[in-house]
Amino acid sequence: MAQLNLTESEKNEIIELIKQGKPLPKEYIYKLYANDEDVFLFWNGRNETVTNVVLPFHSIEHIDEPRKEQQPEGMMGDLFATDFQGRQLKGWTNKLIWGDNKLILSSLVNGPMREEIEKQGGLKLIYIDPPFAVGADFSYNITVNGEDVTKQQSIIEEIAYRDTWGRGISSYLSMMYERLKLMHQLLAEDGSIYVHCDWRVNNYLKILLDDVFGKENFRNEIAWCYRGGGVPKNDFAPKHETILRYTKTGNYYFNVDDIRIPYSDDVLRSDVSRYDKSYRDSKVYEGYRPNELGKHPEDWWTIQPLMPSDKTERVDYPTQKPIELIQRIIDASSKPGDVVLDAFCGSGTIPVVAEGRRVKRIKLNKEKEKLEYYFKEGRKWIAIDISRFAIHTTRKRMIQVQRELKQVGKPYRAFEVLNLGKYERQFFMGMYNAKNVGAIHESPLQESPLQDAKYEKYINLILEGYSAQRVQGHKYLHGKKAGRFVHVGPLSVPVTKTMVEEVFEECRQNLITQVDILGFEFEMGLVPYIKDELRQRGVDIRLRYIPREVFDKRAVEKGQVKFYDVAYVQVRPHIKGKTVQIELTNFTTNYTQDDLEELEKTLNKGKSKVVIENGQIIKLTKDQNGILQREVLTKNWVDWIDYWSVDFDYESKKEIIRIEENGEVKEVWTGNYIFENIWQSFRTKKNQKIELTTAPFTFDKAGRYKIMVKVVDIVGVDTSHIVEIEVK
Repeated sequence: MAQLNLTESEKNEIIELIKQGKPLPKEYIYKLYANDEDVFLFWNGRNETVTNVVLPFHSIEHIDEPRKEQQPEGMMGDLFATDFQGRQLKGWTNKLIWGDNKLILSSLVNGPMREEIEKQGGLKLIYIDPPFAVGADFSYNITVNGEDVTKQQSIIEEIAYRDTWGRGISSYLSMMYERLKLMHQLLAEDGSIYVHCDWRVNNYLKILLDDVFGKENFRNEIAWCYRGGGVPKNDFAPKHETILRYTKTGNYYFNVDDIRIPYSDDVLRSDVSRYDKSYRDSKVYEGYRPNELGKHPEDWWTIQPLMPSDKTERVDYPTQKPIELIQRIIDASSKPGDVVLDAFCGSGTIPVVAEGRRVKRIKLNKEKEKLEYYFKEGRKWIAIDISRFAIHTTRKRMIQVQRELKQVGKPYRAFEVLNLGKYERQFFMGMYNAKNVGAIHESPLQESPLQDAKYEKYINLILEGYSAQRVQGHKYLHGKKAGRFVHVGPLSVPVTKTMVEEVFEECRQNLITQVDILGFEFEMGLVPYIKDELRQRGVDIRLRYIPREVFDKRAVEKGQVKFYDVAYVQVRPHIKGKTVQIELTNFTTNYTQDDLEELEKTLNKGKSKVVIENGQIIKLTKDQNGILQREVLTKNWVDWIDYWSVDFDYESKKEIIRIEENGEVKEVWTGNYIFENIWQSFRTKKNQKIELTTAPFTFDKAGRYKIMVKVVDIVGVDTSHIVEIEVK
């Protein structure tokens, strides 16, 4: 046994510090591990424990752009089956997952979806572009009637940022270490990982990746070089970023022929002219002849980033990477049909390229060239992000890719939008139990498994986040804030009409006229019911969303948690026989982002700012004399709509999830239905117009149907509405 390089007094001091629960000085830690390795990677907060939680994935939406009945010959091949409308019926469905990638990766590694991935040959490629900029700003711009509005980052993104950089580089390493360990477990034995980083964290990530993947599996330090932008006076211009490439083992896939770079005409001519014809025709020269596919690429790549003027690729996402960069990675380290993963997907370039989108450079003359876009065989993909805006941006890009593939007669796969939903909330409260996944009747208005100390803890947590005081002596009224009583809705199921009526009745009996009902989800049609009926009967009921941020103690303590009023969608069905069209007729929101009065005080003379308050986007201007002017930019409710989609036969497909219990995987119905995105319209950078009436949809047979309409507004918030119709 190796002797510790410690004196008796040092040993005694270490024992005392451990007894008192105090941290050890770094010099003692180094001495304790001095005999383990020549170099030991240590930072404050390093923890070898890796999350192994398994939570089910909740299906938010299933998207498969409808195809024509008559397909071009050979279009689908044997990839997957379709019905007469062109819907994908079986096979792998691509996955766009919203949430914390640590919990998502852990659920992929340890849960039933791992088996689904392995059936596809395993995960062959991971690309990640993790956050590396201290002080990063995750806000983004939206355009309303010609004016740019800054949508502030969500509290969730702020929390993720604080978790990443709260203690500086040590907390960044802790965040990355656990996620890289999970990715290492998930990656196939012949798989590769590319980690995109820059000068702020290059040296740290290199050592961290050596630790997780093994320094023997390091392959390349790729320099992504580019031109343009500002040039410092007293320094070299920083015009490159770094991509670190590792493999799981020494047996890995690499396809150089798909990433060769074409030789220029000058190089080809000069190469040939050096030799006489007899030598060029000989077998000796054959080995030196330039490969007709192009030259073997170096580990430095000259690829231009996306410029603000770009009108083809650019989607105004701050960290968007060019297709030309990503396609080199995907083509080099994966084959058609392989599964690829991006755990920080941002604008969604990895899924776009994985679906088959490619670009090549076409020489126009010596000075000029152009980019030509085309499609080739695609890969299967999984994309993850914590940002709602990133998920929404990626969803729109992928629908656009589906449409383009359909137009050129090429195959593509359906994709589904997933999250951990109520299971994540249950996990945060220590209430998750796989045995209860299929239980769909949880209600705080009746006796239930949650009516215990944990449920009381949940109520108190939500009231604290809402800055409300707990009240006693009522059955359904839990708190009070600024003269309004507060009811906290259930953790795992929507607030229903029955629940609202129970709250209303208690208010009526106690002569209470104002109440806020808080919930994570709400049954369709509650807003008009409350507005048209209950308010007329003397009780002002306001529905407000409980944000996911309420589970973060720091956000609660700082008063950063915002509860938003539930928006309301109105639609009108147009029915003719068995054919129906849905018209979007109104959208009401009370979304607030800014404090208008505070901004009026702090705005400098001669300046203007666009703000969001109570469902209005307002341009605030202060002239040189200090006189304020307000201009409402949202002239019409349509200005709020960024995207809307329709499922013409909602409740036709139950949400069945796979859970593991006692070593066995079983399928259970969650009580929910999958939203099948059959028609959609959305704004793009190129086209800001949005359709307000769907294309005609014809049902196979007469009957009653439920149609669900989903709206995503310009700040990324979802609102849904169900309308029941009868066709004859």
